[in-house]
Amino acid sequence: MKGRLAAARATLARSAGSQRAIRERNASAWLLPDDGSRFDQHLVERMRRFEDADEVDLVIVGCGAGGATLAQRMAHAGWSVVCLEAGPFWDPDTQWVSDEAGSHQLYWNEPRVISGPDPVPMGSNNSGRGVGGSTVHFAGFVPRLHPSDFTTLTDDGVGADWPIGYEELRPSYERIEQELPVAGQYWPWGDPHGYPHAPHPVGGNGEVFLRGAAALGIEARVGPVAITNGRFGNRPHCVYRGFCLQGCKVNAKGSTLITHIPDALAHGAEIRTGSMAAAIETDAQGRYATGVRYLREGREHVQRARMVAVAGYAIETPRLLLNSADRRFPDGLCNDHDLVGRYVMVQGAPQTAGRFADEIRAYKAPPPEVSSEVFYETDPAKPYRRGYAIQTVSPLPITWAEHVAAQGHWGRDLRGYLQDYIHWATLGALCELLPQAGNRVTLADERDRHGLPVANFSYSQCDNDRAVIKAARTTMEEILRAAGATEVITIERYAHLVGGCRMAADAEHGVVDGDLRTFAIPNLLITDGSVLPTQGSANPALTIMALVDRAARRLVAGERQGLRTPTEGGSA
Repeated sequence: MKGRLAAARATLARSAGSQRAIRERNASAWLLPDDGSRFDQHLVERMRRFEDADEVDLVIVGCGAGGATLAQRMAHAGWSVVCLEAGPFWDPDTQWVSDEAGSHQLYWNEPRVISGPDPVPMGSNNSGRGVGGSTVHFAGFVPRLHPSDFTTLTDDGVGADWPIGYEELRPSYERIEQELPVAGQYWPWGDPHGYPHAPHPVGGNGEVFLRGAAALGIEARVGPVAITNGRFGNRPHCVYRGFCLQGCKVNAKGSTLITHIPDALAHGAEIRTGSMAAAIETDAQGRYATGVRYLREGREHVQRARMVAVAGYAIETPRLLLNSADRRFPDGLCNDHDLVGRYVMVQGAPQTAGRFADEIRAYKAPPPEVSSEVFYETDPAKPYRRGYAIQTVSPLPITWAEHVAAQGHWGRDLRGYLQDYIHWATLGALCELLPQAGNRVTLADERDRHGLPVANFSYSQCDNDRAVIKAARTTMEEILRAAGATEVITIERYAHLVGGCRMAADAEHGVVDGDLRTFAIPNLLITDGSVLPTQGSANPALTIMALVDRAARRLVAGERQGLRTPTEGGSA
């Protein structure tokens, strides 16, 4: 009882704290309209605009979790910033709809080739299109990695060790949690901590999880989600409409479109949409990045810059580097050790649904509402290393139909399950699958509509991967049955692409260092999930943003020490 009271006090203290420091470093929540509309279009209309010939301080490729955070941080620090985004600048009022089928425009559906023994489907589950990237349609679940995630090779004999430790990332985790902001109960796993907002009320799906977990003696908690619980700046409270994955028309969910882009624009950043990056330009000797070649409205452009950051994520970032081969790097930019595109990871993400006599109405709450990390760490008694986390997921009707059809149900049988939709509760697992050198992105012979070679992503599971997925599936089925489910069905799936340009202590083991700077080109950064050496059993968005926050602060601190390369060569 004493521990629970201390946890409650810790959450209350963070919830009641002053927001002045947050507003001073990122005023995005206060730059949103207070008239009921979702985005101040004047910020876009009055946005600073640069010419291609202008040598800006920083050009960023991609405007998702990593790119938008970096744009805001560096513009706020006074850098001239251009962010190239292939998709559009979303207007939540006019372009987002409360409809599953009508929301496919939010996904990156450009062609990719998938191969390998266990191919990973592309599209809505792992890619985003437009300003905000996949944070526009992510579920908003934002747990931290555990301290053990940074030393899995040393401690567990699998994966890789990071060149930085958890302690170096903790302050950045805290800053990003405040800016999103995150709501949840005090978190007892990994590095125990509270959250800025108290947890949301629990809906039917969460009640099922809590009931089943309690019956089995499994600890579960509410949150953490990047969804406001109470007003934050000009952002309103969540209304529990259940369309988090379709773009939040309420502005309660923390996509970077609303959490970081307004402040970036207010401080002079340009977000140049409809701009497909084709290659990173370098000087004649291939020593420094000098800008980005991109395609816009059928024409080729080159934006000059003193520093370049790539934030295209785990498939498109390696693809861009491989498409940027030059005389110094004939096999792809920064690929002198054949590491670009290697060690791409996904999480095993089986989903288990249980049928209950009572109406569950799982959609009436944030999809990721209750979770447990009891099984996150390596258990020496188990025949596999590392582990998995479990959370509620709440598929809407089309996704539910896909879930049922995957079991072989069709016709009248399928219609029966759809009519029964409100009686089902669904859990999802995130299983840590191990990095393998053969899981990689290469260039395919196929070309996209821009004439650029597309990515070929080859993937296979190892025995440890299969064992972790099997264990997670068994646990979810046990929880639902313990809660009273009369029928249980499970589908196998993947989630969350990361890796492909991993960070490491040296160039022989990674593409970037702990500050996200490429070893091969000192003024080229990679600021997205492709840098993760391991993935844990946590959704990656928070960690991506925290890594970028840390790297940006180090860039700003080192500005007067010549970290940006001069126009004409010189030392970096």
